[in-house]
Amino acid sequence: MNKKILLIVGLILIIIILSIFKPQNYILKKIYKLEYDEYVYKYSEEKNIDPLLIFSIIKNESNFNRNITSSSGAIGLMQLMENTAIERANEIGEEIIVKESLYNPQKNIKLGIDYYSCLLNKYNQNDLLALAAYNAGMGNVDEWIKKGIIKKDGSDIENIPYKETNNYVRKVIRDYKIYKELYKEIYEN
Repeated sequence: MNKKILLIVGLILIIIILSIFKPQNYILKKIYKLEYDEYVYKYSEEKNIDPLLIFSIIKNESNFNRNITSSSGAIGLMQLMENTAIERANEIGEEIIVKESLYNPQKNIKLGIDYYSCLLNKYNQNDLLALAAYNAGMGNVDEWIKKGIIKKDGSDIENIPYKETNNYVRKVIRDYKIYKELYKEIYEN
């Protein structure tokens, strides 16, 4: 009898602990990180972009690996092409001495957010089109719009002809929704 009572009390305690600490959120927060948050928050705020969207982009671009280089030559956390980074750096007065400086998280995030902000401005604050351009380039997105493959308002983004870009936009938006749910306490306070 005492063993049964102890077992029941133990189970009740486990249920209470699990409901309070929500281990699934703990695990998800290990996957959906907020690394380099001091830079993401600082530069996102300057450009009026939701930092959780930037975390979603970084997760999909580099999975928070600051030392990564893609097969196409994109560098660092936000996977910037050297020419794009130099162009953005010149535009905002940021010094880029060598491409290796793009492995610096602060510099990479600052330039990546600035570039994304430019894409948002070009595409009338449409995140879907800006994300497509971030992945496939403005030239491709402009061509798809011009040819009627996708609409200027981005409402038919599922028609993106590049499978990689189509998947990329979907993944970033999915991850953005997950980030918003996981970290909603940041916005509720």
